[in-house]
Amino acid sequence: MINNAESNIRKPFDRDRYLEDLRADPYFDIIIIGGGATGLGVALDAASRGFKTLLLEQADFAKGTSSRSTKLIHGGVRYLGQGDIRLVYEALFERGLLLKNAPHLVSLQPFIIPNYHWWGKILYGLGLKIYDWMAWRYRFPKTSLLRKRTVVDLLPNLERKGLKGGVLYYDGQFDDARLAINLAQTCARHGGMLINYMRVTDLLKDAGGKIAGVKAWDLEHKREYTLHSRAVVNATGVFVDEILQMNASGEQPLVRPSQGVHIVLDSSFLKGENALMIPSTEDGRVLFAVPWHDHLVVGTTDTPLEKQSLEPVALEAEVSFILKTLRQYLVKKPQEKDVLSVFAGLRPLAAQGNQDGKTKEISRSHKLMTASSGLITITGGKWTTYRKMAEDTVDETIKVAGLKPSPCVTVSLKIHGYASNETDSGHLNIYGSDAPRIRALAYDYPEMDQRLHESFPNIRAEVVWAVRHEMARAVEDVLARRLRILFLNARVAMDMAPEVARIMAAELGFDYQWQLDQIKKFSALAHRYLPGMHHKATTLL
Repeated sequence: MINNAESNIRKPFDRDRYLEDLRADPYFDIIIIGGGATGLGVALDAASRGFKTLLLEQADFAKGTSSRSTKLIHGGVRYLGQGDIRLVYEALFERGLLLKNAPHLVSLQPFIIPNYHWWGKILYGLGLKIYDWMAWRYRFPKTSLLRKRTVVDLLPNLERKGLKGGVLYYDGQFDDARLAINLAQTCARHGGMLINYMRVTDLLKDAGGKIAGVKAWDLEHKREYTLHSRAVVNATGVFVDEILQMNASGEQPLVRPSQGVHIVLDSSFLKGENALMIPSTEDGRVLFAVPWHDHLVVGTTDTPLEKQSLEPVALEAEVSFILKTLRQYLVKKPQEKDVLSVFAGLRPLAAQGNQDGKTKEISRSHKLMTASSGLITITGGKWTTYRKMAEDTVDETIKVAGLKPSPCVTVSLKIHGYASNETDSGHLNIYGSDAPRIRALAYDYPEMDQRLHESFPNIRAEVVWAVRHEMARAVEDVLARRLRILFLNARVAMDMAPEVARIMAAELGFDYQWQLDQIKKFSALAHRYLPGMHHKATTLL
């Protein structure tokens, strides 16, 4: 498509180059299985300590749970209510680090808790004052108590009948899949190798039964690789039990999946920059309505499941529950027809032995375990604490594999895209320090500055960038996780697919049949994100 000098430079985050390197030298200190928040964090920690590191992901980076969060970097107000003080302290500390190390992706988000009972302001105000205090030197702006008039001014569409006042507090907001890509790029900058669409099919063991590497299948080129390492880390989220079964058949399940569903609405349903926090729903959870990329993300649910899937589907009861709860608090009542996208994610809750059916009570703390073979498994946790999970995992790996001790450096490590000053005032600001390079690409080739769709500001140059610098290999990678359109508006994403396929085919050297196949595959996927296409459930959550 574009024949310029840049396209001929071998880039540090390049799938084809990594495959060449694998064939030349298949030996590593650490192999990480899983390219979500946890695996990427472990890979970055290991590479930044100087270990020869390889990460393998069976689909795209953050394909599963790690792209389907509520988009919050938070200490966990609910965990404070449950008395999990240690987790709240840890998460508040990590929240502060993320805001400092990735300011292009993490920002302050004001939340308002409306009070419809006289005691609400006192109860929630006191709890959130403690929340502020626990953040210590990484404290956000202070919690404040609001009069009814102020609450209405800040949330114009809030139901006013019975409103007594409210509480304003601050937490962090981020773009989960964009952070995942930037973590991968940061790892690559420190010498790590990361390959998507590479499925681990077996574990290698030495004569003594100790872990010695993995066998992996390249889904794109249909080729098997035998890869050796001194340590293997199982960071596959809801799929950890599959890897544990490879290690020792008959193992008891370690993870209990819990599904969380979100719906996306037009921003007019809340208006303004403030998020709404509903502190107690019918199922005892917290519900958030958060402004995100000029839309409104609302969720989440907590539904125990027996099976895991790369593409979980929302239940009708889950969507109905979110809409019903939200309608109780808004003057403009959202209906199913107003939903622009529905997405579901599976939480990898470390719940071995928990059979009471109450997944919201299962701790969100992470669990780290080492099998007798030396396989290291990390599970549980949440996006906010990914860095701490990674630090603990690499510390354990050093001991288990007898690697040379090296201190963790990620507390102060800047994430790819870090910029001390805002680099772009438009939608490209999420790329941080990369934004000027994308803008320059559009300037040099004016056709690259054209929008992909009239409803969104995203331009063609972003698709080229995603292929060249962010390892996008499929239309879904671009529209779901690089540009986030599928999560914001499924119908618009389908409209964009043909043009995205055309640009990608030109960049990757694929033919017209590849474009048709990609469009068909993406359209089938996107239909599952449309309201009314989710599975029916007979029980109310």
